[in-house]
Amino acid sequence: MFVRRNVTSLAPALAAVLLLTAGCGGTGEAESGSPSPTSSSTPHGYVEGAAEAAEQQSRLLLGDTGSGDTRVLDLITGKVHDTARRPGVTALTTDGRFGYFHGADDTRVLDSGAWMVDHGDHVHYYRAKIQDVGEIPGGTGTRARSDAGVTVVTQADGKASVYPRAELEQGALGTPARLPGTYAGAVVPYAEHLVTLTGESPSRVAVLDRSGKRVASPEGECEDPRGDAVTRRGVVLGCADGALLVHEDDGTFTAEKIPYGEDVPRHERAAEFRHRPGSSTLTAPAGKEAVWVLDVTKGAWTRVRTGPVVAANTAGEGAPLLVLETDGALHGYDISAGRETTVTDPLLKDLPEAGTGPGTATAVIEVDRSRAYLNDPEGRRVYEIDYNDDLRVARTFDLDVRPSLMVETGR
Repeated sequence: MFVRRNVTSLAPALAAVLLLTAGCGGTGEAESGSPSPTSSSTPHGYVEGAAEAAEQQSRLLLGDTGSGDTRVLDLITGKVHDTARRPGVTALTTDGRFGYFHGADDTRVLDSGAWMVDHGDHVHYYRAKIQDVGEIPGGTGTRARSDAGVTVVTQADGKASVYPRAELEQGALGTPARLPGTYAGAVVPYAEHLVTLTGESPSRVAVLDRSGKRVASPEGECEDPRGDAVTRRGVVLGCADGALLVHEDDGTFTAEKIPYGEDVPRHERAAEFRHRPGSSTLTAPAGKEAVWVLDVTKGAWTRVRTGPVVAANTAGEGAPLLVLETDGALHGYDISAGRETTVTDPLLKDLPEAGTGPGTATAVIEVDRSRAYLNDPEGRRVYEIDYNDDLRVARTFDLDVRPSLMVETGR
């Protein structure tokens, strides 16, 4: 693998691996996770088997749907790690640490070894070894959603199981607990509960405890549910007439409708949300030549007219809307003005328009706090984009596989 750089590389991050996040006392750990010999007690935020870093430890998980080859690209070191082949992989999703390689009949779980823990007033960043965790039932259409305590896997038939997060983090699947009933959408861990939609029509919001017992039923209906996202404002659930925002405050759950404000044909509705983790600004294709931007804080949708859409994302408030269009170029749009502000030279070739299913697009845009990443399957490369500098290509990572699937972890 070769890395081509257009500018001087980012400040050396490896030296920061042994530092702790500002505001958190304690002593750093080595890559093995052992506390420093000078430490008199377990450091605040200590995680066994991991090293704490002062900055985000991003990694890209990559999958080749043709060969089944998979790779992990460490964005700090630039090193590419080989991982097990997964023949028949059709989609790739993540919860911020684990990658879920979805096949026709089952889903392989990979621990990327990069994650963050948000304590509200400060954040911990960790890195550890990459390891295969195992295989969970359910292939295409299976959805995995996580928080610090559990990972909930909802299969295409609406059945869901809860996996203990602590066991996954130790490299084992553990024994999942089956939730009763079936659900119309993903079961989403939130505020130490589980948020989901019932299987009736129209679906209704249900809040469950971790054993699956319903403990709250906020007023809220959702016709034709598709797509979900967790934000600092709550859980967003996509519906035929807009979205439902499920929010918890002091143990009380409420559901607020965020309507489109117009009758939107099904093929133009938001079907899958993409955003920067931690942001409350969501994006989704709005038909062939537009993108929906949902500002959860303001409770408002904006339809931005673009060229033919392949993929879209944004870092959030104040950042441009990034749209990969069928001309192969990355376009930047001012969301509030709805106008294009910058465009790159063509980066990709022979692009189809955006797909309709989660994780199925051959090219995607991943966004973190300072960079965006764009995979080029046919060119066997990944572009790192500085979206704050007129979409400048900061680095280009050449690969030995066709990266038709990509997600970012460590954010």
